[in-house]
Amino acid sequence: RVYVPPKMARDYVSIAGFGNSRSSHGRNSCSRSWTRMTSFQRLAIFVVVALVCMVLMTKAHGDKDDYPSAPLPSDLQEPVNDHAQSRQALVQDDQIKFKQEMQAAVNRLERENANIKSLIERERNALGEEQQLAQDMAAHKQAVEALQVQEEARAQQDQQQPDPVANIAQPHAQAPKSHSAGTYGPKNDQQRAVVDAFKWAWKGYRESAWGHDELLPVSRKHSEWFHLGLTLVDSLDTMYLMGLKEEFKEARDWVANDLNLNQNVDVNLFECTIRVLGGLLSTYALSNDEMFLDKAVDLGDRLMYAFNDASGVPYSDVNLKSHQAHKPKWGPDSSTSEVSTIQLEFKLLSHYTKDRKYHDKVTTVMKHLKSIAPSNGLVPIFINANTGRFSGNTITLGARGDSYYEYLLKQWLQTNKEEEVYRAMYVQAVDGIRSELITKTDQGLTYVAELLGHRKSPKMDHLVCFLPGLLALGSINGMPEDHLDLAKDLTKTCYEMYARQPAKLAPEIAHFNNHEANDMYVKPADAHNLLRPETVESLFIMWRITKDPIYREWGWNIFQAFEKHCRVATGGYSSLKSVLTQHPVFRDKMESFFLGETLKYLFLLFEDDDDVIALDKWVINTEAHPMPIFSLNT
Repeated sequence: RVYVPPKMARDYVSIAGFGNSRSSHGRNSCSRSWTRMTSFQRLAIFVVVALVCMVLMTKAHGDKDDYPSAPLPSDLQEPVNDHAQSRQALVQDDQIKFKQEMQAAVNRLERENANIKSLIERERNALGEEQQLAQDMAAHKQAVEALQVQEEARAQQDQQQPDPVANIAQPHAQAPKSHSAGTYGPKNDQQRAVVDAFKWAWKGYRESAWGHDELLPVSRKHSEWFHLGLTLVDSLDTMYLMGLKEEFKEARDWVANDLNLNQNVDVNLFECTIRVLGGLLSTYALSNDEMFLDKAVDLGDRLMYAFNDASGVPYSDVNLKSHQAHKPKWGPDSSTSEVSTIQLEFKLLSHYTKDRKYHDKVTTVMKHLKSIAPSNGLVPIFINANTGRFSGNTITLGARGDSYYEYLLKQWLQTNKEEEVYRAMYVQAVDGIRSELITKTDQGLTYVAELLGHRKSPKMDHLVCFLPGLLALGSINGMPEDHLDLAKDLTKTCYEMYARQPAKLAPEIAHFNNHEANDMYVKPADAHNLLRPETVESLFIMWRITKDPIYREWGWNIFQAFEKHCRVATGGYSSLKSVLTQHPVFRDKMESFFLGETLKYLFLLFEDDDDVIALDKWVINTEAHPMPIFSLNT
């Protein structure tokens, strides 16, 4: 402790001093009064004065802010000040530490409180998930049991009644024509079987997914992509060609009354163009119903907002209502095949409306692609809509690259061979494919490899199986004869992708061993089948051009495999999880292209009348929608 001397007490009663001033006169009077007091009075005054002094002294010690302290000697001031500052610093440190400990305690309490709340929420969610899982498992069990009952009933029925497909004879090379040229509808047993398959697929869609994009046939539900009734619109021209008048009329009325194009929904420019715009234009071309053209114009005008005038390359997605266009969610680039596979549809729209704006937009895209294409005609599969430049160095005729090459030839054919630039681009591309990508195994399988930079990858998507049909189509339009020879070799490989699998259906991707006896194999991750159309598309064109019955035979085998493994008992057909088993499992999805493409090409494969979608009068878009050939002058 530091010694602090007591404050000096002050006596405010003066009893001494003389003088002639006014104040001294007062003091003299006080002195005379004092001498006149009795002893008791003087004692009382002494007591009062003593008490007052005690009080003042006590207050001086207890509250040093009331009165200033007497200064310490100079030799004591410095240590006292240092000690006071040190003590003050210690007090401040203690206060800071206390505040920190209190804040830490509060934080711990808050964390514990949050953990308790999170634990309670997780317990609630877990309980809800368990309940939902139990409900889902119960529903799945009921669905499986129902399907088993239906399959047993179907099996008993099949035993009692012969299978109409199994009893159909193998297709012959050329059936006698029983209908006049150009008439629609089935004309033989194979076509009737395909029509029955379409009606079964349509039954599932109509009952469980009417007006929605796609059917989930096993769960009997639907899925949405663009909210535009994709399966219905994609199937319109198929129904028209098959002569399904009642189904067509019902679908036509839905398009007229319920197809809403003014929706706040993002659509993929490529997919919406080839499926919806292409389906509307094709159906108008077949039926001459102006309603379909009106819808096509409305949709085409909305899709036009996807085009980027600065780069010449359209964005991948556009909102139908707000008209806002943007890059895909998965990355910064558009797919090369997507920006170059919208030309047939927009050019036909210009032809019907006599408005060149659609034609000019898509032609600008092609001019730009031509200006940046490599000399061998093979283009990377990604392109940036902002810079207008290719991205990466992957080259494939599979996903994201395929239909770029397809539309080179078909644009030349569509405008009556008046746009020579596309023929030249196509010839250059085929030369590049032959020199860089075509590969043959030691066992004789010809396939189209991929280029990953400078490395060749022995992998081929099922999507590539459009190429033999395209080469064959070019062969009857002035291309070199060896294009047809290559088409035959590739068609054989595509069929082997089916024939070599236990389910007799093709996987999504096949791989090749160039120098081994087992020259084709399938990885489990690539073994799914999506009901794709590319192989039967090529079989149809190969049959039309060569009339070789082997193509009809192969097509019939594929159709029977679809019937055996993909047909769902309650209606519809399902894609498969794996073709590497004789008993494949459903994926519970029927793609719109199964009705729009696969069944249509199978129907046309068995068409005996070459005037039905004659190859010199129609060009077929990449979604199997027939479009008439026209002259630019008209």
